[in-house]
Amino acid sequence: MVPSGRLEDSLHQGFVLAVTMVREAVDEVRRYRRDKEMNSQLYSKLTVRGKVQVKSSDIQVGDLIIVEKNQRIPADMIFLRTSEKNGACFIRTDQLDGETDWKLKVAVACTQRLPALGDLFSISAYVYAQKPLLDIHSFEGNFTREDTDPVIHESLSIENTLWASTVVASGTVIGVVIYTGKETRSVLNTSHAKNKVGLLDLELNRLTKALFLAQVVLSVVMVALQGFVGPWFRNLFRFTVLFSYIIPISLRVNLDMGKAAYGWMITKDENIPGTVVRTSTIPEELGRLVYLLTDKTGTLTQNEMIFKRLHLGTVSYGTDTMDEIQSHIVQSYAQVSSQSNGSSNSSTPSRKPQTAAPKVRKSVISRIHEAVKAIALCHNVTPVYESRTTVNGETEYTEADQDFSDDNRTYQASSPDEVALVRWTESVGLTLVNRDLTSMQLKTPAGQILTFHILQIFPFTSESKRMGIIVREEATGDITFYMKGADVAMTSIVQYNDWLEEECGNMAREGLRTLVVAKKSLSEEQYQDFENRYNQAKLSIHDRALKVAAVVESLEREMELLCLTGVEDQLQADVRPTLELLRNAGIKIWMLTGDKLETATCIAKSSHLVSRNQNIHIFRPVSNRGEAHLELNSFRRKHDCALVISGDSLEVCLRYYEHEFVELACQCPAVVCCRCSPTQKAQIVRLLQQHTANRTCAIGDGGNDVSMIQAADCGIGIEGKEGKQASLAADFSITQFKHIGRLLMVHGRNSYKRSAALGQFVMHRGLIISTMQAVFSSIFYFASVPLYQGFLMVGYATIYTMFPVFSLVLDQDVKPEMALLYPELYKDLTKGRSLSFKTFFIWVLISVYQGGILMYGALLLFESEFVHVVAISFTALILTELLMVALTIRTWHWLMVVAEFFSLGCYVASLAFLNEYFDLAFITTPAFLWKVSVITVVSCLPLYIIKYLKRKFSPPSYSKLST
Repeated sequence: MVPSGRLEDSLHQGFVLAVTMVREAVDEVRRYRRDKEMNSQLYSKLTVRGKVQVKSSDIQVGDLIIVEKNQRIPADMIFLRTSEKNGACFIRTDQLDGETDWKLKVAVACTQRLPALGDLFSISAYVYAQKPLLDIHSFEGNFTREDTDPVIHESLSIENTLWASTVVASGTVIGVVIYTGKETRSVLNTSHAKNKVGLLDLELNRLTKALFLAQVVLSVVMVALQGFVGPWFRNLFRFTVLFSYIIPISLRVNLDMGKAAYGWMITKDENIPGTVVRTSTIPEELGRLVYLLTDKTGTLTQNEMIFKRLHLGTVSYGTDTMDEIQSHIVQSYAQVSSQSNGSSNSSTPSRKPQTAAPKVRKSVISRIHEAVKAIALCHNVTPVYESRTTVNGETEYTEADQDFSDDNRTYQASSPDEVALVRWTESVGLTLVNRDLTSMQLKTPAGQILTFHILQIFPFTSESKRMGIIVREEATGDITFYMKGADVAMTSIVQYNDWLEEECGNMAREGLRTLVVAKKSLSEEQYQDFENRYNQAKLSIHDRALKVAAVVESLEREMELLCLTGVEDQLQADVRPTLELLRNAGIKIWMLTGDKLETATCIAKSSHLVSRNQNIHIFRPVSNRGEAHLELNSFRRKHDCALVISGDSLEVCLRYYEHEFVELACQCPAVVCCRCSPTQKAQIVRLLQQHTANRTCAIGDGGNDVSMIQAADCGIGIEGKEGKQASLAADFSITQFKHIGRLLMVHGRNSYKRSAALGQFVMHRGLIISTMQAVFSSIFYFASVPLYQGFLMVGYATIYTMFPVFSLVLDQDVKPEMALLYPELYKDLTKGRSLSFKTFFIWVLISVYQGGILMYGALLLFESEFVHVVAISFTALILTELLMVALTIRTWHWLMVVAEFFSLGCYVASLAFLNEYFDLAFITTPAFLWKVSVITVVSCLPLYIIKYLKRKFSPPSYSKLST
């Protein structure tokens, strides 16, 4: 004889598995569709017969692919040819390394020189490339053309490559594919996604193991009390089956359906439009986060630079006074052009009194004139004009029409700051209209074109922190050396002044990125002397870099300080209040960026990631164990200060002092890691998981953030300008950074609290019936006979109690507005008190008490027939469950009321059909009603009283807010 209906159990378990499988399958199908969408983007492939369209998934090694401006590069390629006449193009690499500046790439000279596009098929050449590597900053290869005499060999380096996931920023490029798919640099730098399991699921698994142990112990105790008589082993097995309701099989279904419901609520929330839940298994993780690791570019900032401030020492101009500068520029150039023959020094307006303006005014005009001219000349920006016509797609290879109209011009540079400066000089009247390797042309407000010959350029490096340019003005022959750079580098170069340091500090506090601009006029002799020494230094074999730097430094003395500029990298909407909210919620924020240290520090201040009164400790560059030890010791002495560290130094610290470093960094209120590679970002996430055992969340918007997003317990992607790579790889996708506040404080918190309540209630539902079974068996001489047969058990777990129990997913302790107003409520969740062994034991005690009362009560109050015991106890059990749901609920929703009454109605209606279990004549008597009522009141009333007293004398934190 097999106790209780095992068929029903099999159906039950089958249903449980089916629900889980369907939910996982839906997630998989969605992922498949997203990948298919990315893989079916079309590109032009060049063949002997002309251009053909191919899907990105069909591109193979050796294909010649044409990529247009603003198109993503589909595979790793060698750059053969471009429509730009200088044989070079700019690409944006923010998806690959997180750096916002554009990179200059050079086409292979041999193929760029070919007269027409089709000639690529008339030559015999091959490319040798090294095996696929992880390093995105290096490449070694050769290009060999065999059909010439002698054979042409060209070495290929990183500047001849176009890596996948980067975007063409200028012109049209043609490349030959060398790596595809898993061998591309971007995929090699992406870690493999893992299946994420939420902390709540792990905690419930632990409790289920405890329940299984309890089931086995209870069965052994029952057999022991029987005295191990007869076939005790068979009895042990039967008891184990009888008490199987202790283990809540329906918990999995309820939680999975609950997770689906939370996902639906997140998607439908009008306050965070466009949010997508891509992994439906971990919404509760959003309520348990301790560390938030965020990218900078495009996540905290918009990556749009805007010129905000020009300071001349005595006078400062902001956005509202730019029109004054414009009028000064118009005035100064009008004076210059009205000079006789324009021969008097054109770089500064003549001092002849043109207007009756006071003396001081004049000097301000000339100083503005000099400052604006310096900003318009000292840079690495190239104006680009779009080609107007394309005939058969070939015109892109003819030179673009020289259409200098303003609406047709875009600027290209390796740094967005420089573009912002040149755009600003255009807005005040001095426009950069043309530039090549040897000269540049400026257009004055009156439309006159000024030509300057570029004699030397000293590019910006992270060591020198400055860039310089020497130009000769064509009209006057004047040679000027202009220089701009960071204040730390320029302070010692410019003439003594008393305002620079203070103003730099003021601008940095406003979150502006500052550049100091200076100039020095050179005579022809001075320049010739410099050029000779410079060329000599460039030819030296030993210590070339040092000698070249020494020669340039001989010029960088006593330069005339012209102005200080302030450029703002605009933050995303509401970044400051969102970070404030997260900090108050007890979440520690780490910023991991591929950008420069100065920029990262500046954004950390302006976004209030580091609060105003906090000190910042900039970790000095370290390269070996000894240096790391000293630097860590000096950092240990600092208290409550934010840490800024570069990727290289971090690598050294982790190699030798991993545990000490993580321990110190975790005590910091904020940490900024700059110059981080994608793999390093993921490594930091894993470090925090191992050393702190806390939940981590990573948020980013670029391809370089994918590894970090997949490594974190909970990954959030932002759909932005950078493309969809991060949002597709993430568990949750949002459209703006500010939405993360509501996602965590409201949805994360609710999901966790609801799932905790739901999980424990489902366990209670199984425990109470198992307790009744235990009491029943022990009274009837430890017989292994089921108390409730067949349909009663199936109905109990489904139609009679399922809807009210599941309606707990609609419960909330505080309104969303309150949760956002008091983020401190979130801090409580990280302690995991909603679901712990303590709360679990309380529920076990409640279940044992109620099960005991229901069973003993029914046995005490029944008079003649045993079938009355079943009727009384089962009815009281259903009522108790419905009342317990009502006791657990904190905020009523109309659907909860419907669920309660619907379940009660279903039970009452089904009594008519349950004549094989119940005596229908007895059920309609008043005796039945009063007995059921008494038992139910005794089982539930004490709990209601305890709840009332607890709310009165020890109210939970949320109830203090909601009253």
